[in-house]
Amino acid sequence: MFEAIFLGIVQGLTEFLPISSSAHQRIVGEFFENAQDPGARFTAITQIGTELAVLIYFRADIKRIIVAWCAQVILRRDLLSDEKQQARMGWLIIVGSLPIVILGYLGQDVITQDLRSLWLIALMLIVFGIILGLADHFGKKERELRELRTGHGLLYGLAQSLALIPGVSRSGATIAIGRYLGYTREAALRYSFLLALPAVFGSGLFQLNAALNDKTSTQIFSLGQIFIATSVAFVVGYGVIAWLLKFVTTKSFMPFIIYRVVLGSALLILLSAGIISS
Repeated sequence: MFEAIFLGIVQGLTEFLPISSSAHQRIVGEFFENAQDPGARFTAITQIGTELAVLIYFRADIKRIIVAWCAQVILRRDLLSDEKQQARMGWLIIVGSLPIVILGYLGQDVITQDLRSLWLIALMLIVFGIILGLADHFGKKERELRELRTGHGLLYGLAQSLALIPGVSRSGATIAIGRYLGYTREAALRYSFLLALPAVFGSGLFQLNAALNDKTSTQIFSLGQIFIATSVAFVVGYGVIAWLLKFVTTKSFMPFIIYRVVLGSALLILLSAGIISS
């Protein structure tokens, strides 16, 4: 139970920061008593908690998007200018979610097994940390979220699909492409939050259903322990959202970039020395 709670805290702290929550859960598991990977299923289910935090924190924005989209698509009602923008955002979230849904479904076995090597995670932490740093530094910082176009929404979605590889970071990849395309830090971060909702909820609920119906599961945590971890992730994640949105208005992502490179390098050293196993 202590390990589940600790992993819930890790999930809440790292899900929205561009440092990869799945990588941290994988790494932290190596330092528990039995040195075991918590597993992709555990990670996916606990992410439901952090996405519930997004749902509640951005509930007003999400409600406007859903109402406007339904009014346009289902009710076929003429929309005002602001409503058209909200409905368009709904379409952009749908379009941006397609790549990760398709790739995630087709590559389930590879994602849950082959991509969880600590060697790969260490390299992804370093490489994508550098990519985020370059994108954040050279980004023009002039576009707002209302200027998001369909092509950019699809590029966001392709970037998000890279987060299927632990160590890349969903928020890190989407923020990097947003900064490269010239969006402000806050705009890139907000769309990253909204874009993650369909994919993460879909993945989490899929894995939760699998866990409920899997009578031969070898998961190291019980469903009760996973529920506690998910609840902890929700509480911690909500606080991180509020802090991060304020942080990016005046600060760059450089502290996270440095952290990624240092963590990835330390992990490579530990693996090379045989202190931990890949």
